[in-house]
Amino acid sequence: MERCLSKLNTLITSEQIETKIAELAARIREDYHDRNPVLVGVLKGSFVFLADIVRVLDIPLGIDFIGVSSYRGRMESSGEIELIQALRTPIAGRDVLVIEDIVDTGLSLNYVLNVLRQKTPASVKVCALLDKPSKRKITVPIDYSGFTVPDKFVVGYGLDFDEQYRYLSHICYLEEK
Repeated sequence: MERCLSKLNTLITSEQIETKIAELAARIREDYHDRNPVLVGVLKGSFVFLADIVRVLDIPLGIDFIGVSSYRGRMESSGEIELIQALRTPIAGRDVLVIEDIVDTGLSLNYVLNVLRQKTPASVKVCALLDKPSKRKITVPIDYSGFTVPDKFVVGYGLDFDEQYRYLSHICYLEEK
């Protein structure tokens, strides 16, 4: 059955996002000021958040990306995680900060953390813009958390539904007709 999406409802404004990024960056800068961490963006949804937080951090760092998928055009995770793009930067002995757009079930993040830990980094921490604990199936660490969101399908600021809505500067939730 095809879903008919009727309405976008603003959940978090671009101003709220900007303020939260400044807060998160201040904490991260304090923790990593004397290190050279590798920030690992989880594609595709984290690319906007990663770009904005890097500009505010203003510390030496490396950047790489890892791509995973579990939604495949649906509004709920399939529960099957697929590695789409592997990390290219050697991270053995380096401090790694995973930049995630949203943590809901925890399955994708757990998969990413397991992949990264096999490469023997000095440390691995997680910074997530959005946390949806109501959907959690597995406990995962979130060291730097932006906003807790309700059990709604959210889009905007890099997050999508079937590759749509990434361009929005704010975060909305989709309502079905």
